[in-house]
Amino acid sequence: MPYSYYQGVRFAGLLGFALLAYKSYEQKKIEVMIVYIGLAVLFQPFVKVALGKGGWHVVDVVVALGLIGSIIWERRNGI
Repeated sequence: MPYSYYQGVRFAGLLGFALLAYKSYEQKKIEVMIVYIGLAVLFQPFVKVALGKGGWHVVDVVVALGLIGSIIWERRNGI
């Protein structure tokens, strides 16, 4: 994929995690908000975080599993 694709994905990640952080702040879930802020900083497209290809694969999988887990958790708990 072209580099611009990855830049777009990182920008979308920044916006998405910032929105999740704001929603967590509104719900007074400060620990969760801090995690989302950290992910927004990690995925931001302005200053490159050098993790290498393998490192980014691990981060992507862990974050994807965490997001899926949080969706399941919130649906089961009626939040």
